[in-house]
Amino acid sequence: MSTTGATADPLAALGTLPGVAESVESMRKAVDRVYGHRVMRRRSNELTAEAALRGARGSAALSGADWALEEVRRRTDFSGDAEARTMGAALRLSSEAGQLLSIWRQSPLRVLARLHLVAAASNEDAIGRPRQQGEPVDEPLVELPLPGAAEVSGRLDGLADLVIAGGSAPALVTAAVVHGELLALRPFTSRNGLVARTAERIVLIGSGLDPKSVCPAEVGHAELGRAAYLAALDGYVSGTPEGMAAWIAHCGRAVELGARESTAVCEALQRGAA
Repeated sequence: MSTTGATADPLAALGTLPGVAESVESMRKAVDRVYGHRVMRRRSNELTAEAALRGARGSAALSGADWALEEVRRRTDFSGDAEARTMGAALRLSSEAGQLLSIWRQSPLRVLARLHLVAAASNEDAIGRPRQQGEPVDEPLVELPLPGAAEVSGRLDGLADLVIAGGSAPALVTAAVVHGELLALRPFTSRNGLVARTAERIVLIGSGLDPKSVCPAEVGHAELGRAAYLAALDGYVSGTPEGMAAWIAHCGRAVELGARESTAVCEALQRGAA
């Protein structure tokens, strides 16, 4: 992660980049529309469950398992081929995210290890810990240069320090940096994309921006498409002010689209159509 200059609060500095404040404001308005809907007062639990399902579907799509929503609802066995296992991992992570909120601010690395354990669902030695030098990474859809294990360890520690320290940065900025850093590092031997998007969701929920988890950014990331997602990630990895701002704006737009999806679900519930 790169910032525009030395500061005691580098995440807050990112919030001052051109266009970021506008992205934050636009996202907040979209989130407020969902929380202001009358359905939220009576059926928020249903909306949270639906958002979790749709978010898992969106995250899996970006990891190569682009299934129709009704197929995800219908299936009960996700132990078959690679796509089914990816979908199963996304669903498990979506269920797990809400249980880790209290740990995240005190021990983000512990949470990331748990997320990988849940996603991988394996007893292999490499599961649930950062990869070691020479270990391969199975993340075929992200083709960026792979940082070495020593760099991964140092940057993970730095990311954890930023999360624990808190600060005045908007939730969107923190969530985007956590997401982008994990994708850039790919600290685990597998399932890094799924883990990164779940960590983004944890930040958005835990910050109080989306406390009921009804604005799944994963839906928006999938809707914007894999090509746009990877292009925005290139901006993050570049470390330039323009690239960082573009990545944050992309993440903000994804939250907006997730909020729009849940607003549509609210309307459907209100009509009795869902």
